[in-house]
Amino acid sequence: MAVEGEVQLRVNSRNWCKVVKVKHFKEWFPWLIPFFVILNVIVFIITMYVNECPKSRVRCIAPFLGRFSFQPFSENPLLGPSALTLLNMGALAVHKVVYEHQGWRLITCMWLHGGVFHLLANMFGLLVVGIRLEKEFGFVLIGLLFVISGFGGSLLSALFIGERISVGASGALFGLLGGMLSELLTNWSLYEKKLGALFTLVFIIVINLAVGVLPHVDNFAHIGGFLSGFLLGFVFLIRPQFGWIKQRNAPQPFSQTLIKPKFNKYQCISWVLALILLIVGFSTGLVALLRGVNANDYCSWCHYLSCIPTSRWSCNPKSSSCVVTFF
Repeated sequence: MAVEGEVQLRVNSRNWCKVVKVKHFKEWFPWLIPFFVILNVIVFIITMYVNECPKSRVRCIAPFLGRFSFQPFSENPLLGPSALTLLNMGALAVHKVVYEHQGWRLITCMWLHGGVFHLLANMFGLLVVGIRLEKEFGFVLIGLLFVISGFGGSLLSALFIGERISVGASGALFGLLGGMLSELLTNWSLYEKKLGALFTLVFIIVINLAVGVLPHVDNFAHIGGFLSGFLLGFVFLIRPQFGWIKQRNAPQPFSQTLIKPKFNKYQCISWVLALILLIVGFSTGLVALLRGVNANDYCSWCHYLSCIPTSRWSCNPKSSSCVVTFF
């Protein structure tokens, strides 16, 4: 349900004065983001039911939960299922996508989570960021932004992760952060404390991307989701510039030359460029993935974007390990 507000503009033209009522931006009731959170929780419960740890004859965590108990910390430190269960439930696995034509995994992986900690971190971030955006732009645009960004994160991840598997909504969540950044830039004239908002948002994004260099974190999904969301923000989240008055609301004697255009030139240019980059990027990525291209062969240093090896950990986990993303 949308709520419409009104602002009054007093327009003077020679010897008369008239008050013009102009519709303000809608404020939407946020229901889609909470629904996504509930859906993710339900999917995780189903995943744990399918996992059935006691059946694998290992020392499960929280055995009193029965078939919902968790795999040992040595196998999954996030309190969650086994890698095999995640794979069967739809985790992103390059060999499944390329050689078994299971492209749907690029979407299903974003609704799966590696464990309780992973789920809680992502859902908290989704509520904080997503509800604010849905209130301002509605469920359609934010829903598309979330899903397409998640797909973009999965696509870039698939080009780099090799034999590992990946799950999580972090790519989509980073897409929302990217959308917030481009929305701030394209609607620059609507903000008062612009630089403060920009520095704060960039700081949050940089910190979260920096966390992605830890092991077992798929930072390529974060980067792909962020870039997708950043470009989508220029397309989906554009606002009319400050001072614009709709033609039908302007009084007749009011000179048309004084009415600002709906969008600035830089808004229109960024809209076109972002759309072109999105089409080219997604097309190129899909073609490369379906041809079985391993992007690491063309970028010898890119793997450091997802994991930086130290004396405390290795960045070369076994192929059976589960690479999870968290916010």
